[in-house]
Amino acid sequence: MEKVKKWLKRFVMTILLIFAILTTFQSVTGVNAQTIFFDEPHTVQDDLSTSRNNVLLHAFKQIGDQIKSLKEAFSPRKMISSSEEIEGEIPPLEEAFNWEQYPSYTVVATGYTAGYESTGKRPGDPSYGITYSGVKVKRDLYSTIAADLNVFPLGTVLFIPGYGFGVVADKGSAIKGNKIDLYFETVEDVYSQWGKKVVEVYVVEMGDGKVTNEQLEQLNENESMQVFRYQIEQMGKN
Repeated sequence: MEKVKKWLKRFVMTILLIFAILTTFQSVTGVNAQTIFFDEPHTVQDDLSTSRNNVLLHAFKQIGDQIKSLKEAFSPRKMISSSEEIEGEIPPLEEAFNWEQYPSYTVVATGYTAGYESTGKRPGDPSYGITYSGVKVKRDLYSTIAADLNVFPLGTVLFIPGYGFGVVADKGSAIKGNKIDLYFETVEDVYSQWGKKVVEVYVVEMGDGKVTNEQLEQLNENESMQVFRYQIEQMGKN
């Protein structure tokens, strides 16, 4: 009789312990005892995924998106660079790089100046020589050019054979579609160096809709490209 009482006591204690464990498990996970004992095994997994895993997956996705944004923010912009020292005679820009690796567009290219004949502005006007983007016009290794911003957004870097690099910083009422306007310092330069041409241009980098004087200055001061500056300077003297 004494043994029966002991076994009965142990049995009751075991039942109470199991009940306590199941109650705690249900309060933590939201899964009840009926689900554990009577439903199919995959139901437990589904409930856990809904109640906990979705939250974790959402958190991991946010972290992944943040890491991706950081990589994009701090990754260097892809630009043309003469990484190897050029010895002897410097080849023209048209031959110095493999331009076929870049997307190309056939465009009608004309020339413009900051003067009244092109912009309707004269020296002394506060906006004289200031492009649509806010940067000052420049004829340099990387010059300011105008384009249809729906085709080439502000900041787009093009290589124009016979002219050099152009950074889209301006737009014009007559510049629509595959047309671009190249900046020259004088009307004489426009006629003697360019005029109007149909030319294939290469997209070194598509712009993100903005360009600043600082960015343009950095491009023009790129040490690895200074070997080509003489070529641009000579264009203005010929």
